[in-house]
Amino acid sequence: MGIDLTAEAARRRTPTVRGPSEQPVVLTVNGTHHAVALEPRVSLLDALRDRLGLTGSKKGCDQGTCGACTVWVDGRRVLACLTLAIACEGRQVTTIEGVATDGEPHPMQRAFIEHDAFQCGYCTPGQIMSAIALIEEGNAETDEDIAEFMSGNICRCAAYPGIRQAIKDVRDARERP
Repeated sequence: MGIDLTAEAARRRTPTVRGPSEQPVVLTVNGTHHAVALEPRVSLLDALRDRLGLTGSKKGCDQGTCGACTVWVDGRRVLACLTLAIACEGRQVTTIEGVATDGEPHPMQRAFIEHDAFQCGYCTPGQIMSAIALIEEGNAETDEDIAEFMSGNICRCAAYPGIRQAIKDVRDARERP
């Protein structure tokens, strides 16, 4: 005799949850602690956007090739789409929402506006996060350096001349006494 798969029997069946269950995680993002329950396979990008409502970091490719999701973890650039959120517990995460000081835009944010370093703006948060880190890392000496160390951040609108100029202006302003 076969298994009864009538519509009534199918309706009464409880779906079986497969895979790891959500785990309590405390993420420190932009200096604020957030207690969230996350399934261990959730990316940092999805946790930021879907759980914490921080939508500045963009989901461009979800494969780590475009840089739109660039954030800092403990001051280093990472691609949030390739980083597990649970791996960031106990670490400092900084997003584009966290670079302003006392409500004032970061100098790089102002330079991007001044130099029209964006068109559609979709890649801009990741570009800005990488550009700030690029200067901190000491990798903004020449146009070639800037192009090389920003190569992980793609601008489909080709605003690269404005992006390079914004980076150079912020770099030069920091170097002046």
